[in-house]
Amino acid sequence: MENNIDLSSEEKYNYITRNLQEVLGEEKIKTILKQRDLKIYWGTATTGKPHIAYFVPMSKVADFLKAGAEVTILFADLHAYLDNMKAPWELLELRVQYYQHTIRAMLQSIGVPLEKLKFVKGTDYQLSKEYTLDVYRLSSVITEHDAKKAGAEVVKQVDHPLVSGLLYPGLQALDEEYLKVDAQFGGIDQRKIFTFAEKYLPQLGYEKRAHLMNPMVPGLTGSKMSSSEEESKIDLLDSPGNIENNGILSFAKHVLFPLFKQNEQFLISRKPENGGDVTFKTFNDLEDAFAKQDIHPADLKAGVEVYINRLLEPIRRQFEQAKLKALAEKAYPVPGKLKVNSNVSDELLPSRLDIRIGKIVDISLHPDAQSLYVEKIDLGEESPRIVVSGLVNFVPIEEMRNKMVVVLCNLKPAKMRGIESQGMVLCASTDDPKQVEVLIPPVDAVVGERVRVENYEDGKPDEILNPKKKVWEKLQVDLKTNSECFAHWQGNNLLTKSGGRIHCKTMAGAPIK
Repeated sequence: MENNIDLSSEEKYNYITRNLQEVLGEEKIKTILKQRDLKIYWGTATTGKPHIAYFVPMSKVADFLKAGAEVTILFADLHAYLDNMKAPWELLELRVQYYQHTIRAMLQSIGVPLEKLKFVKGTDYQLSKEYTLDVYRLSSVITEHDAKKAGAEVVKQVDHPLVSGLLYPGLQALDEEYLKVDAQFGGIDQRKIFTFAEKYLPQLGYEKRAHLMNPMVPGLTGSKMSSSEEESKIDLLDSPGNIENNGILSFAKHVLFPLFKQNEQFLISRKPENGGDVTFKTFNDLEDAFAKQDIHPADLKAGVEVYINRLLEPIRRQFEQAKLKALAEKAYPVPGKLKVNSNVSDELLPSRLDIRIGKIVDISLHPDAQSLYVEKIDLGEESPRIVVSGLVNFVPIEEMRNKMVVVLCNLKPAKMRGIESQGMVLCASTDDPKQVEVLIPPVDAVVGERVRVENYEDGKPDEILNPKKKVWEKLQVDLKTNSECFAHWQGNNLLTKSGGRIHCKTMAGAPIK
């Protein structure tokens, strides 16, 4: 792919905005493009490993560069540190290096020229006197309501939010000014932060920027696809003809087709008895064929798998180098073996949580609180535990009787309106709008068995979580449901001994608390 300096401003605008869900500031962008090339930034916090979903924003970065835009990728290391200080500075520095190598390799694998691309680390400027002063200035005009509302889709909503979470929208808004860009690019889940920036930056005397928003592509959380895996990282479609919330089709639309060279077609290889090979010139042709069930889900998955592995192959080759292998091991050490700043790191291990399967054997309304249930829960101990839960307004008492539940058992016991609660029934829960669903164990779950976090099975839970060190609060931030309503911690499934997964009924992408 080469930049085309002969593109008209309209053609550049089409490249910049194609496949986006929403654009704020269309006329501003068009006006700038008539005079010069656009300046755009995209930011990512350097926390977990980049995965296959990163090809979605990278595909748009390719569009921006093809339109002649100057693109800045911000590695938000300060934002990552403020995320409950889940990683020490030494580790974040290594992860910035890992991200830079990975993203550069991704862009090279899709043929993106890098001449007009630059990488910036947040702490290169976010700790400066000028930036810090602007943070204080911004905090003097922002209301708590607006800050919390702006971060509602991307900052975990809890009853007692940390101030760092309220700072995120303001910090992200200031990044636009300090990176001197015309537009910020992100997912549609960033929309409230973007409108927040448009409202508050002018109050500091700074220019309002335009905003470019990608749709949220479902089912993209893993790395290499493999038909030998029981559960693909990009979900295998279970319903022929289904084109809604379809991760396979979305990946083809937002990554593969935009990267095809001129006259290149999408090939699905099939056995002769299944109709033989078939090709598609456009995504719409592919989608129509799938909707008509001319293409089976397994064939579509296999076709996309070929292209994904083709994208990943040069990246894997690069990371076979000893230097990059060593970097990956240092940036993402084996859980439980991290030596850097170990006091902080120990708090990050979800194995410290004593989560067990329980069964409610008795339940009644709290005598002094209309919104609370008092439950007796069998957790495989000598006698049932008393647990007080604020679920009256969300789950009828009839549904709670004899219900199998997931319980956090090593919180420090606390009195709730005079009755001591010895645990917490875990639920998917959002604050705006207020919605709660009790987590559901797998059908073969056994009372008293421990629920473990995938890849953290070996750790031993604390006898009691120290409330002064806020161990639960720091770990809880990364407990949530995924797009299919399964519970996970930083992308690692919550599992019972049999391998069964914990889930809720309908609340996708919701915090667990």
